[in-house]
Amino acid sequence: MTKIIILGAHGQTARIVTDELLQNSDIELKLFLRKSTRLNQYQNNPRVELIEGDVLNTEQLAQAMQDVDLVYSNVGGVDLADQTKSIIEAMDQAKQKRLIFISSLGAYHEVPGKFGEWNETAIASFLPGFRESAKLIEDSDLDYTMIRPAWMDNKDEIDYETTQKNEPFKGTEVSRKSIADFVIKLINNPQIHIGESVGLNKPNTDGDKPAWI
Repeated sequence: MTKIIILGAHGQTARIVTDELLQNSDIELKLFLRKSTRLNQYQNNPRVELIEGDVLNTEQLAQAMQDVDLVYSNVGGVDLADQTKSIIEAMDQAKQKRLIFISSLGAYHEVPGKFGEWNETAIASFLPGFRESAKLIEDSDLDYTMIRPAWMDNKDEIDYETTQKNEPFKGTEVSRKSIADFVIKLINNPQIHIGESVGLNKPNTDGDKPAWI
């Protein structure tokens, strides 16, 4: 039976992934987050282990990863690069290879036009962390897939297209359910998209900024 660990498990997309996997698979889950009480709804589920911890505590993280088949990172913040260093080191210590990592549009200066200019300003404090994290992961020996979503919304829809690292980013927005769908495809087929950084967006959402802003 497959077992995965979700880092930053209280995140909105991570919770969609968790619920989908519990409902539609037999995969076992380790949910790693700062305050485990936030996910108390899973505490009596025999397929779930709640782990309260800090991603920056590399030793603790490595211990949590010991018996899993795949690591899915949903962490974020202005210190993302430091968190990424810890994740890579922990995976090395735990002899883990397969990583699914949520990054961001703009990680490669790949967003064109006025939307690209707007995005650079809108998430200016976060982009250095995404960019350094991308380089750290690419320079590692991990079997990674990075996911670069457009601006996320909570629409009840699965509707997305993909771009690759060397292609201009498309669109301005995407639903969290769409991102979760792509993550679950990777979890169920871990041999696909290895070594890729994949942009995700809803088709036909091009513009100067997301429609709701």
